Amino acid sequence: MYCPAAFRQDDLPTLHAQIHASGLAIVTSSGAQGLQASHLPLLLEPGEGEFGTLYGHFARANGHWRDLAAGAEALVVFSGADAYVHPGWYPAKAEHGKVVPTWNYIAVHAWGQAEVFDEPERLLELVSRLSERHEQGRPQPWAVSDAPRDYIDSMLRAIVGFALPIRRLEGKWKLSQNRSSNDQAGVRTGLATSNNPRDHELAARMNPTD
Repeated sequence: MYCPAAFRQDDLPTLHAQIHASGLAIVTSSGAQGLQASHLPLLLEPGEGEFGTLYGHFARANGHWRDLAAGAEALVVFSGADAYVHPGWYPAKAEHGKVVPTWNYIAVHAWGQAEVFDEPERLLELVSRLSERHEQGRPQPWAVSDAPRDYIDSMLRAIVGFALPIRRLEGKWKLSQNRSSNDQAGVRTGLATSNNPRDHELAARMNPTD
């Protein structure tokens, strides 16, 4: 990922927090089947390994897991808030006009090689933890144990799990840090007052300490 120094994010807890906040990751690799990309919810174990370990599962019918089992390196992409930046939000536009549109965004990239597994009890633990994470806070959270065990067993036979120790981790927080403080303030105001609710999240992330 091209990442100028102004946008680089190296703080491990911050990177882990963004991984946790990203609901769906993109797992990519290149192997015998060429380039592959799968959209998967993942769990992060921050204390396992230097940069943490990611856990998830593929549908067994998705051949992508076979490339990982064969040792292909994976690149996992976690996307955060993003927004178009209108040039008119820069005070510099009125001063000299030397401005162009851009896109601000937050992203984390993780690299590693995965261990693939299909032991039923290990898979059961994984899907139970995934469900618990995403059911948190619901009035009546669903649990894997709510479904008949024979049904769950049949579902487990249809998936393949993986553990991916993160070998390299990069973060990019492109939040107008390369602009003047006045231009940054203009972008924050423009995003915060936009009629697109998605812009508001990025405006909230653009504080002067980022």
